[in-house]
Amino acid sequence: MHQARSATETTHTSSVPRARTNNNALDTVTRLLAKADVRINGDRPWDLRFHHPDTASRILARGSLGLGESYMDGWWDCSQLDEFICRVLKARLDHEVNGGLAIAALRAKLFNLQSMRRAWQVGQQHYDLGNDFFESMLDPHMAYTCGYWAEADTLAEAQTAKLDLICRKLGLEPGMRLLDIGCGWGSLMLHAAKEYGVECVGVTISKEQAEFGAERSKGLPVEFKLTDYRKIDGTFDRIASVGMFEHVGGKNYETYFDVARRVLADDGLFLLHTIGKNQRGTPTDPWIERYIFPNGALPSLGEIADTVEPYFITEDVHNFGADYDRTLMAWHANFEAAWPRFSERYGKRFYRMWRYYLLACAGTFRARTTQLWQLVLSPTGTPGGYRCPR
Repeated sequence: MHQARSATETTHTSSVPRARTNNNALDTVTRLLAKADVRINGDRPWDLRFHHPDTASRILARGSLGLGESYMDGWWDCSQLDEFICRVLKARLDHEVNGGLAIAALRAKLFNLQSMRRAWQVGQQHYDLGNDFFESMLDPHMAYTCGYWAEADTLAEAQTAKLDLICRKLGLEPGMRLLDIGCGWGSLMLHAAKEYGVECVGVTISKEQAEFGAERSKGLPVEFKLTDYRKIDGTFDRIASVGMFEHVGGKNYETYFDVARRVLADDGLFLLHTIGKNQRGTPTDPWIERYIFPNGALPSLGEIADTVEPYFITEDVHNFGADYDRTLMAWHANFEAAWPRFSERYGKRFYRMWRYYLLACAGTFRARTTQLWQLVLSPTGTPGGYRCPR
């Protein structure tokens, strides 16, 4: 509950001293937003409504961090926040107002932000918020990663399709042993055990996830281990890692793939499912890193390929990042519907933080500035070639 406590220290707009508006800052932000066809105090759903005279100055000074924090503090609103973010990114305004990015890039370069000691922070701050909270937002599988909407109409159908797609890409068969690196609440392991007769071992750094998942999987050949991926041992026929690689960090990519190769059978397959960025070297968004996923780092496809080379052959790459937009919007609808149950526990500032997180992320995938890849890797190449289901 660490994140919830810190996020509920609400700053009420009415208590903020009313200062004289900085007209130069307001003019600059107005001019920039016009490039994205966004207006201040306009009447369209993606237009911004400013409530505080220093909003423009705060955004210009702190970039993404200032934009997100000022929203959390109630300094501005937007009816269709997801579309606002999409328009801003398509117009590349993030390249013109990038306060905080230089510091973020320097931190990532100088320090291993995903060391074994720091790796547990995201579990405590994010994934341990409360199982009932996530249960209300997610689908019945409790899958907290992108759904596969090719033939799906509902979130539950999209998540079932994604889980089955992974199992089919891995060619799971009864009696196989599957390792799930970053297993969450066990959505993939439960599906694989029930539908494919597979024995599963999952690792997570979230105590809440491990306990909840173990309770859900009673009677199935499924084991949860509360441990860091660097401590994995044993031998497995197949490996999956779904939505965990975003927490590994560039300084640890080589270690990650070395561990995976060491525990994977020579004739095995490894499916890596990860969010990614379009261009290597760009730092993590500072607002997301501070409030949602501490020490997170999105890889580029090139960075993955560079590190994979000594360990695996890349059999297949599948990008369905546009499906994350629809997944996030479904999560947001569930979150809004369930919020009355949690408002007293988490508070107004947490509500604005979580709403901003879900809708802003939907906007990034809609703008196609962020991707979702599934890679299928093999140690020495699949005999006769790999045929990937879709």
